[in-house]
This record gives sequence, C-alpha cells and structure tokens, in this order.
Amino acid sequence: MSDRAEAHHQHRDVTGGWLRPSVFGAMDGLVSNFALIAGVAGGTANTRVIALGGVAGLAAGALSMAGGEYVSVASQRELAQAEIAVERRELARHPDDERAELAQSFADKGVAPDLAAEVARQISENPDRALEVHTRTELGVSPGELPSPMLAAVSSLLSFAVGAALPLLPYLFGVSGLAVSAVVSCVALFAAGAVVSAVTARSWWYSGLRQLTVGAVAAGVTFAVGNLIGAAGL
Repeated sequence: MSDRAEAHHQHRDVTGGWLRPSVFGAMDGLVSNFALIAGVAGGTANTRVIALGGVAGLAAGALSMAGGEYVSVASQRELAQAEIAVERRELARHPDDERAELAQSFADKGVAPDLAAEVARQISENPDRALEVHTRTELGVSPGELPSPMLAAVSSLLSFAVGAALPLLPYLFGVSGLAVSAVVSCVALFAAGAVVSAVTARSWWYSGLRQLTVGAVAAGVTFAVGNLIGAAGL
C-alpha cells in the first residue's frame, strides 16, 4: 500500500545543507565580482588593475562566504543540539508528561483522543524513536539530520569561486574593455537564474530575467560610482 501511494509522485530533498549555500554562493560570486570589476573598470582602463581587483574580490569573497556559512550553520547546529538535549532530559525525567504532550499534539491535528494516546504510547516505548518524534514535532528538526557546517562552508567557497571567476575570465585571457566581461556575466546571470528554477516553482525565464536584472543593476550602479571617482581623480 505504501509503495503504491508513493508511486505517483516524488519529493525533492529540501533539508540538505548544500543547496542554499551553493546557490547563494554562486549568485553572490557572480553578482559581486561582476559589480566589482565594473566599478574598477569605470575608474580605470588599466587591464592589470581590473584583473587584480577581480582576483582579490574572488579570493576575499570566497573565503568570507565560507567562513560566514561555517559559523552560521555551526551556531544553528549547536542551538538545535542544545534543544535536543533538553528534550532528551525531559523524556528521561518526565516520561508520562512527555507522552501526554505528544498525544495532545496528535489530537490537535485531528486524531481521536484515544487513538492519539495509543500512538503516543507505542512511540514512547522506543526512547530513540520518541526523541526523534518529539524533536520533529516541537522543534522541526531531527537529531540525525542536522546541517553540516563543513559541507555548507565548502559548498559556499567553491560555488562563490566559480561564480566570481566568470566575469574575470576575459581579463585573465588578455581581453581589454568591459564589454566582453559584461556579455559573459549577463549570459551567466540569466543561465544561473534559469537553472535555479529547476528547484523552485518559478518559470525558467522569470528566474533568469530576475537574476539578470539584479546583477545588471548592481554592476551599473557600481560602474557609475567608479566612473565618478575616476573622473574626479581620487
């Protein structure tokens, strides 16, 4: 019966610790380094200076993203672990109260009180299973499925580096002028947004245009600032 019930649809993984930092890292790397390169190019025509700025932006941004993700996810994980420990102690010290609390949570969801009490009793017979059900119900997390700080950090570092490298590549290959970098960046922005639509409910063209607009506006504003500073001779 269970196999037949699941045969008509499949769910994508929405709990993994890699998707958000990877997507955010790639988008941030592409947008921020494109804007940085555009800003430097607005103030100087020196290709070496522009390339140096892009390399520095890639390195600094990738390391900053990795460090930030690691600390953020580690803090989130530690908070969850502390709350799970509280729940474990409560289950050991007040098993009857916790069983009644679980039964009430089922009853609140529409289960008949007698059936809710029986389900809670059966679940509570296994301490590990009881802990998992309680933490999922009360905290929305599972003790065995907490996000990995290292996975988030590495995903962020690599994805940011890949995104930041795209607007920089033309300069590393000796192309002068911002036009080629801008074309590469705009195509990559649209493509990245379109790819993201595969894991969201948005259409590919909407996601692509949204990401392209965000990146183009950021680069345009930064170019104008760099141009003003360059014109002022600062």
